[in-house]
Amino acid sequence: MIGKYLPLVWGALMRKKTRTAFTLLSLAAAFLLIGLLQAVNSVLAGGADFLGANRLITQAKISFTTPLPMRLLPQIEAIPGVEHVGHSQFFGGVYQDPKNFFPQFAVNPQRLRDTYPEWTMPEDQWRAFISTQDGAIVGRILADKYGWKVGDIVPLNSFIWTQKDGSRVWQWRVVGIFGGRDREWSDRANLMYLNYGQFDEARIERTRGLAGVFVVRVKNPMDSGRIAAEIDRRFENSADETKTQSEQEFQLGFLKQLGDIGFIVNAISGAVFFTILILTGYTMSQAVRERVPELAVLKCLGFTDRTVLALVLAEAFLLCFLGALAGLLLASAVTGALPPEYPIRADARVWLFALASTALLATAVGLPPAWHAMRVRIVDALAGR
Repeated sequence: MIGKYLPLVWGALMRKKTRTAFTLLSLAAAFLLIGLLQAVNSVLAGGADFLGANRLITQAKISFTTPLPMRLLPQIEAIPGVEHVGHSQFFGGVYQDPKNFFPQFAVNPQRLRDTYPEWTMPEDQWRAFISTQDGAIVGRILADKYGWKVGDIVPLNSFIWTQKDGSRVWQWRVVGIFGGRDREWSDRANLMYLNYGQFDEARIERTRGLAGVFVVRVKNPMDSGRIAAEIDRRFENSADETKTQSEQEFQLGFLKQLGDIGFIVNAISGAVFFTILILTGYTMSQAVRERVPELAVLKCLGFTDRTVLALVLAEAFLLCFLGALAGLLLASAVTGALPPEYPIRADARVWLFALASTALLATAVGLPPAWHAMRVRIVDALAGR
């Protein structure tokens, strides 16, 4: 049935080639933007799924930017069900140029290895990281990007931490290059870990002995809720109250410090959808009005009212589908060309959202003119009334 009338539908679209071409370009541009925005939303909704379900992050209750004293670590470690505890402090340095910024964290090397077994590196490099006071390990992505190799000295200018001599330039010796246990972790090997030993010893005295967050690895993921509650209860009503949550929640919460990004993305997507709805709706209405006599002729030839309605709806669906397909293919190409450190992809969730949006758009712009076409009286249409 569809194949039988497809040439007729296609001919109606091509009746005004220029108008159809510009409408398709507008639809493609709109769905390119929607695809990119929803790819970002997809990361916020489920981009942290790869993170370990058996890890908790303990931060200060006030804010993750407020440090916690290191004396909390053995108390957390003593809670039943806790397997390992590490600590991490954001370093905030740039390499050579302010544009060369990437995540760096000061950590205890052995505790990092215990809490993040997903990072893989040769045994001798792990030993070197543990024993080298000014040692650092870099992800494979960073090493390839800057051409670093084991033994290189990397100066980092920290916009947060000052050394005792007043300098903000810290020298770090690359002692290892790490990757991930699988593709997902390898694609995120774009960060740098620094030995906490030099970091804590060299910074000014009032900032020593502090950690940004504690990373808690639990023996049984099913106990995560209980352990998180126990950690926070242990430091309740103290000078160092804590907030413990899963690693996924912490990562998404970190992004949302910038605002409700999901709401912003959906609001922009909604505005784009509304704009393209008005534009495409006007195009379809104009196209049908121009063809009212032709539609009357179709009815004279035996086409039923319902068939005419279906033909106009099919025209709207074909127009919207072609424009959306072009836009989504462009969005997939753009996100696919992004480097691995930016895990934004037009995945199945994005395509499903676009498919639903296309169906809604086609129905909204096609139904009014299709209903009008169905109700056209042959005599009035041929008389030009």
